[in-house]
Amino acid sequence: MSHAIARKVASDLTSASFIREMFEKGRRLKAEFGEKNVFDLSLGNPNASPPEAYFEALRAVAAERRPELHRYMPNAGFDAARAAVAQFVSQEYRLDVGASSVILTSGAAGGLNVALHAVCNPGDEVIVLAPFFPEYRFYVEQATAHLVIVPCDETFQPDLDALAGAITERTRAVIVNTPNNPTGAVYSDERCRGLARVLAERDRPDRPLYLLLDDPYRRILYDLDWCPTPAAHYPRTIIVSSYSKDLSIPGERAGYVAVPPAMPERELLLGAMTMLNRTLGYVNAAALTQRVIARCASARCDLSLYRKNRDVLCAALREYGYALVEPRGALYAFPKTPVPDDAEFVERLVTRRVLTVPGRGFGWPGHMRISFCVEHETILGALPGLKAAFDEVRKA
Repeated sequence: MSHAIARKVASDLTSASFIREMFEKGRRLKAEFGEKNVFDLSLGNPNASPPEAYFEALRAVAAERRPELHRYMPNAGFDAARAAVAQFVSQEYRLDVGASSVILTSGAAGGLNVALHAVCNPGDEVIVLAPFFPEYRFYVEQATAHLVIVPCDETFQPDLDALAGAITERTRAVIVNTPNNPTGAVYSDERCRGLARVLAERDRPDRPLYLLLDDPYRRILYDLDWCPTPAAHYPRTIIVSSYSKDLSIPGERAGYVAVPPAMPERELLLGAMTMLNRTLGYVNAAALTQRVIARCASARCDLSLYRKNRDVLCAALREYGYALVEPRGALYAFPKTPVPDDAEFVERLVTRRVLTVPGRGFGWPGHMRISFCVEHETILGALPGLKAAFDEVRKA
């Protein structure tokens, strides 16, 4: 029945199958052994409680009786919500971003798609730094461009020489994600400045080179008070983010795009993305969600559960013998698997009812992603299986 769907979609289904297969395996195991006896560390689904400021805003908005607030809105979003997000972005990035430079989107995924469609022509190239979020490939290809993968160094920091060597006449954009999914790496200030220099040296007025910051994990930090960013050092930066992680409301699809004031094509770019926000079908964040965000745009969930899970998990992994770069942000650890075939090792863990994701799905074989945005008991329950699988390989 492969003829029933588009060939490109059939191909994408195959390439995305590692996540889908892990989800289905988890469902089968939970049905057989009970949910509490399966330790699912495969999904990046934030589970911290949203902050009280969010619930207060939700109650206040629900109490309003203004029918006009539930009708269609401007394609860029409600003015009050855009102003609140602009004020937050200005503080967070230490830039002067006005409300007119913000577009409210259906999550960061919607924002990335809007931005890529706005800047890419057929045959353009978009660079991503590996390891990377696998859906980038689909977003780039749907925008008629080609994905170019540039590996980071062994500590998961950007390799600036490799990046410079990968930029060609066809390069249109570079996507940067820090704190990173899947590694938890936070790019250093030095690398962020260096990355901006590399792009500035190759940017041309007749061939703009854009930096797309995919920043939904920006405030999920454990060892820093502020996340370094190249935004202040490179004029052609487009900030894309959401409140999915820092408010812990991924299901509400509260995303945004922000264009800093130094962007040379600011008005033209904003106009294009505002149109695409409608015509691509994302049609910005829901009205209710926007009104809530307008009241709590600077709030953040309590990170104590994530920090506790990270510390316990990473200490145990190191004790068992796993090679690991300590995640300084985001919701994941990305240890090296003790055998080169990461998929084979992940299957060993499945037999112990521990679910992780092979690193090859993120463009980095020989590793696995372990999500720690789960209940603490799930982390504790997974540890014996993680140890037993490592010991089994070591003794073989």
